Amino acid sequence: MNHHDSYTDDYIAGILHSVKTIALTGASPNPARPSNGVMGYLLSRGYEVIPVNPGQAGKQIQGRTVYARLADIPVPIDMVDVFRAAEYLDGVVDEALALSPLPKVIWAQLGVRDDAAAAKAEAAGIKVVMNRCPAIEYPRLIA
Repeated sequence: MNHHDSYTDDYIAGILHSVKTIALTGASPNPARPSNGVMGYLLSRGYEVIPVNPGQAGKQIQGRTVYARLADIPVPIDMVDVFRAAEYLDGVVDEALALSPLPKVIWAQLGVRDDAAAAKAEAAGIKVVMNRCPAIEYPRLIA
């Protein structure tokens, strides 16, 4: 069985407890979009969430300045939350691997999975969660 088919509650809870600064790729200014709602939820739980969306760079989403790319974010990132289609996950992993320091976690949202991209991140020591939503896991495990 692939270790990305399921995760222990301890693994997920450990991630949610350990990260503080989250880069949210695929952030949308549209309140109807899941990425917007999840960003708001994570902000309300005390995380620092930095939206990433090239088309919105320099604007604001949920009161936070949007950056075009992970590399443009001026502070270290603990976790990258990926609201992009699965075919983009490999590219996001490559962007994350170019950061210094490396993020601790790459978290791919519901429906987003690329085992090869995950293996590449894990080889660099980054924890990976795929096909899960932190706004679902947080109230289940933490709140």
